[in-house]
Amino acid sequence: MWLKNIAFIALATVVLASLANWLLAPPKVEALDDPVVVVSDDFQTTKEAIDAQFREVWKSRELEPAPKADDLTIARRISLGLTGSIPSLEEIRLLENRPKEDRLAWWVNHLLEDRRYGDYMAERLSRAYVGTENGPFLIFRKRRFVTWLSDQLMANRPYNELTQDLIAESGLWTDHPAVNFITATVDQDGTKEPDVAMLAGRVTRAFLATRIDCVQCHDDNLGGDLKQTDFHELASFFREAQNSFVGIMDQKGKPYEYKYLHAEEETTVPAQVPFNQHLLEESGGTLRDRLAGWVTHPENKPFSRAIVNRVWAVMTGRPLVEPVDNIPLNGSFEKGNFPAGLDPLVDDFIAHNFDLKRLIRLIASTEAFQRDSRADHELTARHEQAWASYPVTRLRPEQIIGSINQASSLSTLNADSHVLTKLVTFGETNDFLKRYGDAGEDEFSMDGGTIPQRLLMMNGNLVTERTKNNFVRNAATRISQLSPNNETGVETAFLCVLTRRPTEKELEHFVNKLESDEVKSNRTQDFEDIYWALMNCTEFAWNH
Repeated sequence: MWLKNIAFIALATVVLASLANWLLAPPKVEALDDPVVVVSDDFQTTKEAIDAQFREVWKSRELEPAPKADDLTIARRISLGLTGSIPSLEEIRLLENRPKEDRLAWWVNHLLEDRRYGDYMAERLSRAYVGTENGPFLIFRKRRFVTWLSDQLMANRPYNELTQDLIAESGLWTDHPAVNFITATVDQDGTKEPDVAMLAGRVTRAFLATRIDCVQCHDDNLGGDLKQTDFHELASFFREAQNSFVGIMDQKGKPYEYKYLHAEEETTVPAQVPFNQHLLEESGGTLRDRLAGWVTHPENKPFSRAIVNRVWAVMTGRPLVEPVDNIPLNGSFEKGNFPAGLDPLVDDFIAHNFDLKRLIRLIASTEAFQRDSRADHELTARHEQAWASYPVTRLRPEQIIGSINQASSLSTLNADSHVLTKLVTFGETNDFLKRYGDAGEDEFSMDGGTIPQRLLMMNGNLVTERTKNNFVRNAATRISQLSPNNETGVETAFLCVLTRRPTEKELEHFVNKLESDEVKSNRTQDFEDIYWALMNCTEFAWNH
């Protein structure tokens, strides 16, 4: 029996040593056998057109652009934008084992095939489609809706087709999840029917980046061309949608009546679009089918501009045109907005059948996306505004919790993780978000952090749990016990938490602290302290 125990211990030691050698050791530099990711000629042509527009603006504004960021910084941005989390140490090792010229293109493709991308992007987009509230539970299943949306994104279904389903789908909200876009607006205490005004507002903001709902109650009196009739004529396309025992159906001929401002009585409102009327088909399916066809028509540029601007914002933390849901219809941009790069992305998006994954690859490849947030020369707000330097933005709450969890694991937390790990992570994430707070539908608010948020990071249970002695769920413990020396341990901790290696001064400081500690505290405790300090530093909580 004792021979078996010795053999088992020896085998376990070999396995742990192999794991430590692969995860903690510096990456090998030889190229892998995998083919280099290549892109088509027209991909490169579009990228160059985007870069040229940015360069032209930098030159006209006399802005010296920041240099290109290093690969790990860019990889961190991409990971936060596509998965809501920083890269794992395991992924960093894989990335650095790629040929240098292939790394970032491979990294984007790697994440686009990971379920984390579908789930995270679906959650972000769903905020614009159905809001953040749970809605009327009996006829609305947000989780079912987000899962369906994630499936569409993973399959890279053309975005125009996906949008058509949201606007025009019929059936039960459980069997046809897209109809949750409609049922989310049902007032359970009122008519128990879809709210046509709310649907019109969401269509215009989410799919057209136009705030036509601002003229719901009166004409635009600030010099605009929109009228109150424009909004309600658009809302009239939803007048036939009704809630029935078989789900959402369309009742042909159902009227929509509304009493306009200063009118003496209600009037029957026809279904009409506020612009590009020539793109609206006169017949073909239900009113919602016709509206869906008009919204997603290739020549209806506001549709493509809306999603391009929103995806750019999700990936970077800031849209090209602000606010994200208010792009001028006439193509003129007021002072403070920055449209460079938008139209080449839009044209490419339409030309390639509304391909979201291609759009993401293009954005990640641009010079503007890959600029450093720092430079040898002085950077100003004008640099960030013009994307001559990468704008620094505060991480969203789900990015904070996602990064804390990932930094606490040497391996990648994804759909392949153990079911118990996923369950615990899910529960802790929900609890953290309730305490930390959520920006809601105002996704790209520049509001600063709060004192309770900082206290939660410094004293909250989650960070404490992730930095205490626990070999299974605490990377700090594993690093302290598996790293062959302090230099390797400190470097690994920085890679796990900040996705970069320490500077010479940082490495010297922490190594000296570890080796000259007068109290000679436990090595595991020392690394837990390092982890706690890194998780609570400003750099960890910002995208840069």
